Amino acid sequence: MYKRHLLLGVSATCLLLAACNQSGDGQVQSHIQANTSASDSARAQASVPEEKVANVDGVRITNADATPGDWLTTGRTYGEQRFSPLRKINDKNVDKLGLAWSYKIDIDRGTEATPLVVDGVMYTTGPFSIVYALNAKTGELLWKYDPKVNKAVGGKGCCGVVNRGVAVWKGKIFVGVYDGRLVALDAKSGDVEWEINTLIDKSLNYTITGAPRVVNDKVLIGNGGAELGVRGYITAFDAATGKKAWRFFTVPGDPSKPVENPILEMAQETWSGDSYWKQGGGGTVWDSMAFDPELNLLYIGVGNGSPWSIYKRSEGKGDNLFLSSIVALDVDTGEYVWHYQTTPGDTWDYTATQHIILADMELDGQPRKVLMQAPKNGYFYVIDRKTGKLLSAENFVPINWSSGIDITSGKPIKTGDADYGEEPKLVMPSPFGAHNWQPMSYNPNTGLVYIPAQHSVFLYENQEGDPELALNAWNTGLKAIKMPTSKKDLNDLSDAYTGELIAWDPVKQKKAWSVEYPTIWNGGTLSTAGNLVFQGTAGGEVRAYTADSGKLLWQSPANTGVIAAPMTYEVDGEQYVTFMVGWGGAFPLAGGPLSAGKLKVQPESRVLTYKIGGKETLPKAVNKPAPIPEAAEVTASAEQLEQGKELFNGYCGTCHGVNVVSGGLVPDLRYLDADTHEQFAAIVKGAAVARGMPSYGHVLDDDQIELIHQYVIQRNHELLESVAAAKK
Repeated sequence: MYKRHLLLGVSATCLLLAACNQSGDGQVQSHIQANTSASDSARAQASVPEEKVANVDGVRITNADATPGDWLTTGRTYGEQRFSPLRKINDKNVDKLGLAWSYKIDIDRGTEATPLVVDGVMYTTGPFSIVYALNAKTGELLWKYDPKVNKAVGGKGCCGVVNRGVAVWKGKIFVGVYDGRLVALDAKSGDVEWEINTLIDKSLNYTITGAPRVVNDKVLIGNGGAELGVRGYITAFDAATGKKAWRFFTVPGDPSKPVENPILEMAQETWSGDSYWKQGGGGTVWDSMAFDPELNLLYIGVGNGSPWSIYKRSEGKGDNLFLSSIVALDVDTGEYVWHYQTTPGDTWDYTATQHIILADMELDGQPRKVLMQAPKNGYFYVIDRKTGKLLSAENFVPINWSSGIDITSGKPIKTGDADYGEEPKLVMPSPFGAHNWQPMSYNPNTGLVYIPAQHSVFLYENQEGDPELALNAWNTGLKAIKMPTSKKDLNDLSDAYTGELIAWDPVKQKKAWSVEYPTIWNGGTLSTAGNLVFQGTAGGEVRAYTADSGKLLWQSPANTGVIAAPMTYEVDGEQYVTFMVGWGGAFPLAGGPLSAGKLKVQPESRVLTYKIGGKETLPKAVNKPAPIPEAAEVTASAEQLEQGKELFNGYCGTCHGVNVVSGGLVPDLRYLDADTHEQFAAIVKGAAVARGMPSYGHVLDDDQIELIHQYVIQRNHELLESVAAAKK
C-alpha cells in the first residue's frame, strides 16, 4: 500500500528545509557590501581592535596550549580532545559556579553547537544555521547572521534543523548552512565575503549540519542525507576564495561511468547488484573530522548506507566500502591513504561519524600515535593513526550483533542474532547508537575518555519490495516500527533506553567509572586540568563531576534538555564554562513516546555561561499544557486504522512522534483543533510548507492521507479516555 517506511530509531525528516538559492557547484558568489541578512539583524556597535578579530591560522591552532584561554576550533585542537588546560575552576571550587550571563537563541529547536572563543569574542550557531558573535565576557550581541534557510522546500534532512558550529580562519567565520551552502563571513561585521553551493545535486535530499574545519587554508565540509537517498562525499574549498580544491567520494557511483577517485575501483568490488548507486549508496561525512599536522593526514568518519538494509542496498553481500569507516586522506590533495571499517556490510545504521580523538599514549610499553573512536556499534577502537592498523577494540556497552573483534583481521565476529535477512531481529544497540554524535572528550592527566553512552534496542525488519527515492521521504529499506501504545508496554520499552556517562580507559580497554541516567540523548562532554568533567543532561541539568572518580560536584537547571558539548575559556584572567542548551535531534523527534514520557523538558535554546561567583538567574521554566479538543468521529474500520498507523509511523512519526506522541519539538497531532482537522489533507499536500511542514502529496494519495487522518483522530480519542481515567 505504501512504498517507504521509517522507524523509531531514525530521526526526524519533516523538519524543514532548505533550498539553495545561490549559484551552482564551484561558482562562488562574492559580496562586497553588507549582506541583507546580516544588516537586517540587530547588531551592537561594540568596537573590537582590528588586529584581534579572529586572527587564527594553523600555527595558532597547532599551538593552542600557548593560548589556553581561547577555544579556536570545535574540538579546541586539531586532535579534537576537548580537553582544556585551564584549572582556575577545579574540583575544589566548582560548587561555587553561578550563571555569569545567558543569551536567548532566536529559535527553540535542537541546539548542538560548541562555541568558539577567539580573543574575547564568542562565535556560535543555533537552529537554521544562524550565526551569533557575542562578547564572551558579558554575552552582549556583537552581530548576527541569518542565512535565511528556505523552509518551503520541506523536510530534506534528518534529525532537525540543527548546526554544530563554525570554523574561524584568518579573519573569517565559516558556517555550513542547512540547505547546502558554505558561507564565509567577515569576523568583525558578520558580512558575507563569499558563499558557495556544496551540493552535487540540489534536487536530492542533501543537508549540512556539521561544523566545518579549516586546515592548510582549506575549508572542509561534508553533507548529510544518507537516510533519504544520497551519495556521500567531503569537499575542500579555498578559504580565501571559496574555489573547490578537491572532493573525495566515500562510496562508488554509477559503475558505467569512470570513478572520481582511483580508490573507488577497489571499493566498487565490495558492492553487489546494480541498484545501490540509484539509491544513493549513503556514506555521508556529516560530522566528525580530525587532523594530524605532523602526518598531514585528515581523518573523516563515514556514515551509514542508503538504504540502511544491505539486503535492499547490495543484495545482502559485501563490505560496502567506505560505509561506516574511518578514512585517512592527504589533506592537500584529498587522496586516499588508509581506511578502517568499523562495521563491514553495515545494515543497522551503525555510522562511524562519531567523534574522532587523536592522542599520544603508551601501549604495551611503546609510545603510540593513536586515533580513538566509540561509534554507534558499541565498540571502543584504538587505531594507529599513521597506518590504520587496529591496536585494540572492546565493547563499552552490552551488544548482541557481534561477540568481539578479530584483532588480526580487524573485523567484527558477527553472532547472527542481528541478521534480519529472513526474519525480524531485536538488536542492541538501536539506530540511536551506543554513542551518537554528542562528542566525547579525553583527559591526558587521567588517561580517560568520557563517553556519553547509550543503551537501546530496536526491532529490524526488511520492508516488502524495493525502496523508492522521493523528495522528503526516507529510504531505509525497513518496515515502520509498530510501537506499543499501552502505558505498561511503553514503560517496559522505556526501561530499555537508558544513558550512561562512561569514563573509559583506552589502554586497559575497560570502564574506570560511570554514572547512569534514566534515558538516552544526554550531552557531549568537556574535561579540564581542574580534574573536572562537564556534561549536560537530557533531563535539563548541567553538571560537573570529578574526572578521576566521577563524583558529582555541581549541578544547575538548564530549563531544557542539553545535548551539545560544553567548552571553557578565559577572559581578563577569569575562567568561564559555556553550555549551548536546547532540546532536539533524533530522540525527542522520532522517539517522542519515550522522551515525552520520561523527561518533560521543553525546547528552549540559550547560551548559558558560568563563572565562580556568578549571580545571574534563568527565568523559571514554565510548562504550557495545551487543551485537549473534543474528538471528531472515527469512521475507519479497525483494519483501516491499523493501515493508518503504519502510514503515520512511516511518513509522519519521525517528526510528530511514533504513534502520534510528540517529543515536544513539533505539534502533537492529538491536540489538533477543528479548523486544522478541516485542513488536514491540504496541509499534508503542502499548504503549510512556509511554516516548515513539507509536502507529501507526491508520495501519498488521498485515500492514504485520510487513513492517516483517521488514525490521528483515534489517538485523540485515546488521549481523552486516558485523561478521564486518570481523574477517577
